[in-house]
Amino acid sequence: MSTAGKNLKYLRKLRGWTQEEFATKLQIKRSLLGAYEEERAEPRIDVLEMVGELFKLTLDELLLKDLADTRGNYLAKRRAQKLAAGTNEIQFVPIKAAAGYLAGYADPEFIDELNTFTLPMLAPGQYRAFEIVGDSMLPTPSGSIIVGEKVDDINDVKNSFTYIVVSRNEGIVYKRVLKNNRTKNKYTLVSDNPSYQPYQVNGEDILEVWKAMMIIGKANAQPHWNVNQLANVVNTLQEQVSYLKKKIN
Repeated sequence: MSTAGKNLKYLRKLRGWTQEEFATKLQIKRSLLGAYEEERAEPRIDVLEMVGELFKLTLDELLLKDLADTRGNYLAKRRAQKLAAGTNEIQFVPIKAAAGYLAGYADPEFIDELNTFTLPMLAPGQYRAFEIVGDSMLPTPSGSIIVGEKVDDINDVKNSFTYIVVSRNEGIVYKRVLKNNRTKNKYTLVSDNPSYQPYQVNGEDILEVWKAMMIIGKANAQPHWNVNQLANVVNTLQEQVSYLKKKIN
């Protein structure tokens, strides 16, 4: 028998998909995928073609190579393909991958298997995109995609600018960041929605910081604010700014 069934299982686990999720992408039943992975049946050619399209692999590679044993070669090939494209590959971290990202943010294998896209208007650099949920950063709506540029040194963050902050205790959040002049190792994270109170994080708990460069949202998804709501927001923000200035200084 070919190695296709074993390769399907290996590739599925690389992406962190369940059998149900992978089967849905391949437009087959989960039970059939299970039969393929357990090598009780040979995958159909049309299924292998879909897998090849998803993972940029040829039929020969899927049928004849044991990708689990040649993992380094497979990942090296993916990296070479990205470099050859000559564009900024932006890895996308959807909400359902957030937990996996926190566990594997420093794992090249995990990062390489995130879906990617490109934006031609961005200058050369290291970028990543994160999906946000909730209303803490209104008027940026839930479900928006924040494209961030990597900040290598947390000391380079600028007061009141928006960032994706990845930390051990708070997970992945999109906030405005304020430095604390009295305590250099503490940072205040502020929501644009004044209904949410600012809070502090310790510098040693912060794993990554990405400066927000672009916001990608669904058409017609922007929330509508009336005049009274906006007035209340402005008043609350002014009070919070005054409080934070006193606390920081």
